Amino acid sequence: MIKYFEFENEVEKIEILLNQLNNNKELNFDKIKKLKKEKDELFKKIYSNLDPWQKVQVSRHGERPHTLDYIQSIFNNIVLLHGDKKYADDNAIVGGLAEIAGNSVFFIGTEKGNTMETRIKHNFGMAKPEGYRKVQRLLKLAEKFKLPLISFVDTAGAFPGKDAEERGQSESIASSILQFLKTKIPTISIIIGEGGSGGAIGIATSDRVLMLEHSIYSVISPEGCASILWRNTQYSQEAAKTLKLTSADCKNFKIIDDIIPEPYGGAHRHPKKQAEIIKEKIISIIKELKQISINELVQTRKEKYLNITSEI
Repeated sequence: MIKYFEFENEVEKIEILLNQLNNNKELNFDKIKKLKKEKDELFKKIYSNLDPWQKVQVSRHGERPHTLDYIQSIFNNIVLLHGDKKYADDNAIVGGLAEIAGNSVFFIGTEKGNTMETRIKHNFGMAKPEGYRKVQRLLKLAEKFKLPLISFVDTAGAFPGKDAEERGQSESIASSILQFLKTKIPTISIIIGEGGSGGAIGIATSDRVLMLEHSIYSVISPEGCASILWRNTQYSQEAAKTLKLTSADCKNFKIIDDIIPEPYGGAHRHPKKQAEIIKEKIISIIKELKQISINELVQTRKEKYLNITSEI
């Protein structure tokens, strides 16, 4: 059974009742039908009015689909590519070639993992310098073959460890951003869960940046913000409100271009449906970007991000 949040208590009670009644479906048909309708209405009511901290919780749900889940659902003929050809292969960043609706594309993304074993393997989606240098390598390959690149963002941030700093973490992120800005191909980025700090921006400086409805995108985590401003993580909920990290906030501030809706109950309850929605959006944007000349695309992209920094 999918984990319920505290704000979903009423839905959980209905789910327990339904499980009990399902033992005698024929005898309880009308009651089951009524409860299912009530459950759907409750989900609609709750997910139409989530506050920022609740969205943070949803974006981090353990069963929320991650990058590899979407790659498997959205693309065909997938070929994974590995390594930065300088130091190592960072499993926190996955990337490669694939096909979508007859279009050959490159993809990259931060992968958190779904089990303890895979979370450790992918370092919980926190990339090191070699991860961002892998991103740069794939961007150059995509540019060489004149293919669009789609990135999936789901990370609390870049890895903050000593070894990463020794190998040039800040430089690798900055170089990744620069490569995104100047690359002569259409680029699309989708924040599918957490979009944390430079770790997210390093793979999200694209022509079109999209967010799933209940994902978050911020300069720091609510807990990190609370520990700095109030010196107490108990103020994380207050920090979440202050950070303006929801998709609606980011769209309002023109940090992102569009919001991809999630089915009521969140992407973790409807992974296949969510993948279909994302796939349709990607196909539509690839078609749109291909109508724009590369020179115009690059110039518009540079102006877009320079305007963001100048307004800040």
